[in-house]
Amino acid sequence: MSKPESRLLRIAGHLKGDKSGDKKSSLTVIDNRDGKKLEVEIKNGVVRSKDFWKLKLRTYDPGYKNTASCTSKITFIDGEKGVLRYRGIPIEELAEKSTFLEVSYLLMYGKLPTKSQFEYYRQRVMRHTYVHEELKRVVGSFRYNAHPMGMLISTVTAMSTFHPEANPALAGQKVYGNRQLRN
Repeated sequence: MSKPESRLLRIAGHLKGDKSGDKKSSLTVIDNRDGKKLEVEIKNGVVRSKDFWKLKLRTYDPGYKNTASCTSKITFIDGEKGVLRYRGIPIEELAEKSTFLEVSYLLMYGKLPTKSQFEYYRQRVMRHTYVHEELKRVVGSFRYNAHPMGMLISTVTAMSTFHPEANPALAGQKVYGNRQLRN
């Protein structure tokens, strides 16, 4: 590898938040049953439990106290320290300085909106806040003792039939790929 390439890799590693640059982050595990060694990659402070399958081992974490179910650029949670961030912004700051719609924009588009982006987004969202009379009938049709979660699931599903143009699965990229929202 040439000097400029090596330098670019170190810079790229720094920009991604990887403090190791060219250094390899790994964990070496020695299986005392048979002496086999396993090198497990450490990425962002995480090892993949699937890597231990090579030693015919599974991991067990009752209550999922130290298990991440996925990686996310949207949300960071550290329950022990009481940390919750959306897109890198502490939840306390968002709760104090941002509206619900601003936070929903942040979650969808990766940054807080400008005034013009917010106004356009607000108008698009508010256009769909009217509760259709037919939807009121759907909600009214549940038994008085129906479980709230079943009612919520059914109502949200029914809502999707009233505004199919707002469903990303049906409308395609135009819902999230709108230039006016991003610029």
